[in-house]
Amino acid sequence: MSSIVIVYHSGYGHTRKVAEAVAEGSGGVLLAIDAEGNLPEGGWEQLAAATTIVFGSPTYMGGPSWQFKKFADASSKVWFTMGWKDKLAAGFTNSATLNGDKFSTLTYFFTLSQQHGMFWVGTGMMPANLKKSTRDDLNNVGGFSGLMTATPADASTDEMVPGDIATAKAFGQRVADATRRLAG
Repeated sequence: MSSIVIVYHSGYGHTRKVAEAVAEGSGGVLLAIDAEGNLPEGGWEQLAAATTIVFGSPTYMGGPSWQFKKFADASSKVWFTMGWKDKLAAGFTNSATLNGDKFSTLTYFFTLSQQHGMFWVGTGMMPANLKKSTRDDLNNVGGFSGLMTATPADASTDEMVPGDIATAKAFGQRVADATRRLAG
């Protein structure tokens, strides 16, 4: 089992592509929440064995998808035993606009992690906020508490912003570095 598990829901494939980039950067494994909000067979065991859990969901209507919320609500069984206490946690989200209330989704993930007694890992990246900055620069959306990416509503997964995918890989590397430090 991997020490890093990226548990995520993706409605149209864009969040999945971000999850794949985070996994590439971190060496973690993907654990997809299905269209009904369920984990695959053995999913809860994967999360129990992980050192680090990265949460991912699109931002829909100012928060995570209902499928992710169903997973989060089901994690209350783990919460009763503090089964994720002292694990690392991080999170990412994608939506169509540059802001799109992504921070609300990241705050939801953070709160979930704190209820479970986890340690939170942010991006550790400076934003690309100069006049010369472009959407292809790292952290152009400017996330500190977690990874934020933006994909135009009419864009395919192949048309996602390359800078956002590069930022997701760099975020994955940060998560991997933090996991190594925790494992000591």
